[in-house]
Amino acid sequence: MCGIIGYIGSKPAREIIINGLKRLEYRGYDSAGLALVNGETKIFKCKGRVRDLEEMVSKSSFNGTIGMGHTRWATHGEPNELNAHPQVSFKGNFIVVHNGIIENYATLKKHLQGRGIVFTSQTDTEVLANLIEHMYIEGDLTAEQAITLALNRVEGAYGLVIICSKEPDKLFAAKKGSPLVIGVGEGENFIASDATPIVEYTQRVIYLNDDDLAIIRKDELILKTLKNEQIKPEVKKIDLKLGEIDKEGFDHFMLKEIFEQPRAIHDTFRGRVLPDHSGIMLGGLHDVLETMSQSERIIIIACGTSWHAGLLGEYFFEEYTRIPVEVEYASEFRYRNPIIKKGDIVIAISQSGETADTLAAVKLARQKGAKVIGICNVVGSSIPRETDAGVYTHAGPEIGVASTKAFTTQVTVLAMMAFELGHLKGIISDSYYKELITELVSIPGKIEKALGVNEQAKELSKIFRDCHNALYLGRGYLFPVALEGALKLKEISYIHAEGYPAAEMKHGPIALIDENMPVVVVATKDDTYEKIINNIQEIKARKGKVIAIVTEGDEIISKMADYVLEVPETLAAFSGILAVIPLQLLSYHIAVLRGCNVDQPRNLAKSVTVE
Repeated sequence: MCGIIGYIGSKPAREIIINGLKRLEYRGYDSAGLALVNGETKIFKCKGRVRDLEEMVSKSSFNGTIGMGHTRWATHGEPNELNAHPQVSFKGNFIVVHNGIIENYATLKKHLQGRGIVFTSQTDTEVLANLIEHMYIEGDLTAEQAITLALNRVEGAYGLVIICSKEPDKLFAAKKGSPLVIGVGEGENFIASDATPIVEYTQRVIYLNDDDLAIIRKDELILKTLKNEQIKPEVKKIDLKLGEIDKEGFDHFMLKEIFEQPRAIHDTFRGRVLPDHSGIMLGGLHDVLETMSQSERIIIIACGTSWHAGLLGEYFFEEYTRIPVEVEYASEFRYRNPIIKKGDIVIAISQSGETADTLAAVKLARQKGAKVIGICNVVGSSIPRETDAGVYTHAGPEIGVASTKAFTTQVTVLAMMAFELGHLKGIISDSYYKELITELVSIPGKIEKALGVNEQAKELSKIFRDCHNALYLGRGYLFPVALEGALKLKEISYIHAEGYPAAEMKHGPIALIDENMPVVVVATKDDTYEKIINNIQEIKARKGKVIAIVTEGDEIISKMADYVLEVPETLAAFSGILAVIPLQLLSYHIAVLRGCNVDQPRNLAKSVTVE
């Protein structure tokens, strides 16, 4: 979850690293630091954000052509200067930045303390730095040998960049479970947690695999395994534009990404829908569609917002393919000794493709013989490389910590998968298949129209900015949307909110309803419309304040609710994609009015690459 950037070349490294950390700050923002090499190695670090580090560094004239930086999401040790990275070994020979968790750090620390080594921080990273130093000194080894031996002793996950002060012409990088990408330049090289901080310098990258060790000089790259087996680097070109990682006039990345959803969804189905709307071609599933059609069970695994998308996937697959579906939290799935049979299809959903729990669940499912399919946004990430097949969402970079376009594009992919599979199985007729695809193609335009409630949402936010609790209700396809709306409000405004199936309200939550409780009811027209009317009447009878998301032109609920936000009419399958738009906007504006950091909410980070 932390952000790492390293540079080695001929340019001043300080600006490259500071700018890179700013682009990586969505991965963690408890503390930040950097190390620069120029004859000697100088370290700057502080509690707080990258801007605080930048202010500290600006007071020094020290620079160098080699360096590395880190922005932290705290795991071991509270956010403070001592626990900030880089961490330095006890003799000062090794400087380390680290993303991940060393699980056996306590055992290793006790072992090292028994040999007289004194620790200054609470971090597991300092344990690793000291372990490398201990092996370096005791074994009279090279830096590479000491790093290799140390990494063969640690358990857990890591993305590492290491400087050895005795070998200052190189950077060492290693990966296991936490992402690292090498940017390949002319007379310079980069290393980062993802491509966002290096895209302006190069579009040629190498994705490290687990147990890879890279020795990086400005004009040379050696890649090998921890078993000392040489690897030929596979250089790929990334399709990422600088403008995609800038706010482009929006106040926040989250708002920009909400408004990018028409384009993101269009890009998700572009090239996959036949021009006459007669078919869908998901090339990444070409080799597994037949296997999927014969499967007797689909298991969807995900976390957070992706889990909510998975719930919508359950509705799609069960309705259109008649295959039973289970939706599992990846974090629970892997610890439950789940029953997985050969022939089961496991669909793993992750925006980043690096979510630690989902990645571990993928590996478990494959070990048990399931066919595993990935739905991810980041090309070259770990989950697509671990799965048997998959589909990219093509949403473009999502920088805001609270996912918006990731959700709607994941739902779009799940819908396309279900439609294609249902048609293959003969459950969806040719005419209905074409009707579904035609409606899918119209969704970007309908989202553009739904975004027109932005000003209404802003006004509503003034009314509800100071509430302490909120209830979100929905039925059928709209129940997962209620869950997602509640999560958005919690994530960025810190208001307690819960999502429920509307019919479950009278089994407990109705006790909470009074004149101070806002109840957001997702109530667009579908087969459950009459039922949701009854639920609204129950709320109003108890003086609850109802904010209703309704279909354009609704005349019944619009008269019952206190406040209404309209979305265009669509088929039931796509109702969730449209209905979530006003909920995203409402959460955003409430958070802004409450003075919250919308893009970097407290205690959260974008990519959960640790357990």
